[in-house]
Amino acid sequence: MLAEGKMYDEDMNREEVEDEEVKSEFNDSELTSLPGIGAATAEKLATAGFGSLMSIAVATPGELVGAVGISETVARKVINAARNSLDMGFFSGEDLLIKRENVIKIPTGSESFNQLMGGGFETGCITECFGQYGSSKTQIAHQLCVNIQKIDPTAVAVYIDTENTFRPERIQQFSRGLGLDEKQILKNIRVARAFNSDHQMLLAEKVEDLITKQKLNIKLIVVDSLTAHFRAEYVGRGTLADRQQKLNKHMHTLAKVADAYNICIYVTNQVMAKPDQFFGDPTEAIGGHIVGHNSTFRIYLRRGKKGCRVAKLVDSPNLPEGEAIFHIREEGIRD
Repeated sequence: MLAEGKMYDEDMNREEVEDEEVKSEFNDSELTSLPGIGAATAEKLATAGFGSLMSIAVATPGELVGAVGISETVARKVINAARNSLDMGFFSGEDLLIKRENVIKIPTGSESFNQLMGGGFETGCITECFGQYGSSKTQIAHQLCVNIQKIDPTAVAVYIDTENTFRPERIQQFSRGLGLDEKQILKNIRVARAFNSDHQMLLAEKVEDLITKQKLNIKLIVVDSLTAHFRAEYVGRGTLADRQQKLNKHMHTLAKVADAYNICIYVTNQVMAKPDQFFGDPTEAIGGHIVGHNSTFRIYLRRGKKGCRVAKLVDSPNLPEGEAIFHIREEGIRD
């Protein structure tokens, strides 16, 4: 009995030491200031990706319940407390204009394309490029990975590859075309191959860990392509609602990361031909209104004459519709 009591005491002491270690890790955390959140719960929240007040403030009660197992009532109190502490109210247009000054515009290499996009691809939002195979969607993705590092040598690009399209050799060619160190450019690109839609969504959620835990200066996230796995896994009208719901959640995750950390999200999208379209171009992007509404900028890419490519801006909150003609050369995208 004495031996058992001694072992029990040792276990209790060990647990107390572990609890103290957890407390010391989260004592300075803003999470423990929320009602009903202790050190252990704060650790679970941080592990689940809710390591900041902002991430909790924009979460739903269901997400917190699933992440840490707290009741829905407690989850609502926690979310409300996080929102109150952040003063999540209205902002003046002047405040938002000042915030817009931090937006980075990543150039494409083509002056006409840059003019079409108001200077380049913006950070803080999602830009979608859709088009048939060979329309240069992936080439633009590679070019952006290089060009963001020309603007900021410390910038890191994340490439979520769903169709095995990333080619380091192409990065080397584009880097040489700009006179940059190709080895350093490749080091600052993090590539992850997604094998199904769930894996793709998980990779997008884990990007925040690269920023908060590994302290990477991520300024570009590429998803090439956005809808390939969803299109293959959800077949038939009976699964359409489930597919769109998951796709909507995935894009909301990307949008939150873009806004919170001022990151450019570039997604490529597949297309289909509308069978009931008798006149005009029957090409339509996959994903329907879900993808369309979640994308800030939408660009339709197609092949032009004599090997050129045509980019048509079909949706933008502040830019007029228009077209740009560019070429894909060995050294990169050019006019």
